Amino acid sequence: MSGVVDLDLDVILPCRDEASTLPDVLSALPRGCHPLVVDNGSTDETAAVARAHGAFVVHEPKPGYGAAVHTGLVNARRTFAGVLDADGSLDPALLPMLLDPVARGEADLAVGRRRPVRSGVQPWHARAANSGVAWLLRRRGAAVHDIAAIRVARRDALLRLEVGDRGFGYPLELLLRAAEAEWRIVEFDVPYRARAGGRSKVSGSVRGTVRAAFDMTAVLARR
Repeated sequence: MSGVVDLDLDVILPCRDEASTLPDVLSALPRGCHPLVVDNGSTDETAAVARAHGAFVVHEPKPGYGAAVHTGLVNARRTFAGVLDADGSLDPALLPMLLDPVARGEADLAVGRRRPVRSGVQPWHARAANSGVAWLLRRRGAAVHDIAAIRVARRDALLRLEVGDRGFGYPLELLLRAAEAEWRIVEFDVPYRARAGGRSKVSGSVRGTVRAAFDMTAVLARR
């Protein structure tokens, strides 16, 4: 990989109670990555911690992953926007790799395919749900094997897709709309680690996975 010469990327981090993980995530962002933390109803010191580590913070009171990401996109100002989980499960140093083909005009959307670094990182129910959703995506024309937990695209292009879901179905609808718009999507294998603190709101429990699957099923029903 040749690398991007001038890295200038807004990095949207949807957050709810991520005060314990944010310092390490923010400090690991490469130079040229500008963190935009969307506080999605946190009850801890997420916003204060984010500001203390140099992040721009906006608040989205409506709960939901999609609501937080959309608010981040609306408030982003740079040409390119990335989305990254703030729980430490994905290495921020991966962002330049994803930006590279988009910045060079070789892709419209770059996404990561999570590869667990060891057994047990991704529970069985999360793996099963993700595999099923990815299979459906490929049948709908999106040649991916994951639901884009980390991704990069042009900010204005993402907004023009008009993704409407404001829950956990957001990344699925994004990929469906991108495929319908005949976007060039590239997928990279990315190491997937255990989250640095607490329990995942989605994969951390069967209930969370079922809730996410419900949101995604609703998206598929609408498309």
